[in-house]
Amino acid sequence: MKFFIKFEKWLSGLGAILSALFIVALVLLILTEIFSRTLFDKSTMIADEYSGYFYLASVFLGLGYTFSQKAHIRINILTARLSKTKQNYFDIFAGTITFAVISFIFYRVILMCLDAYSFDILSEGVSETPIYLTQIPMIIGSFIFVISILAFIARRFSNDS
Repeated sequence: MKFFIKFEKWLSGLGAILSALFIVALVLLILTEIFSRTLFDKSTMIADEYSGYFYLASVFLGLGYTFSQKAHIRINILTARLSKTKQNYFDIFAGTITFAVISFIFYRVILMCLDAYSFDILSEGVSETPIYLTQIPMIIGSFIFVISILAFIARRFSNDS
């Protein structure tokens, strides 16, 4: 079990690094667009399209790390009044429901990406980017999130908050 927890920390950390890299790429792309328009009166023509892709990638890749760092919003009005043992049971119950929902999202994102690949769907922008390429970070990020939820449940079962 300790190996799984370490693997989750490593994987969510990797997701956070990739998320940060996409944020940096987003900022650089927007700065390039600003300077290109200001200095040369030209546009990259892809900045608005790719900034959306980079933002989506950064959000999905950061979900697992955010969850493992307890940075997601939690409403604990009810659980704050419970004993530590009951809080643990409630966390296991909530984690199991969350695991089911996010696993379903993970499954649907995979199907969506496979459909985009098999039908060769391209973006409607100037770049005509294959959409499945922009959906791969969603698959990776959802997977990391699922692993983070499983590690959360495992920690609660071993009473290791």
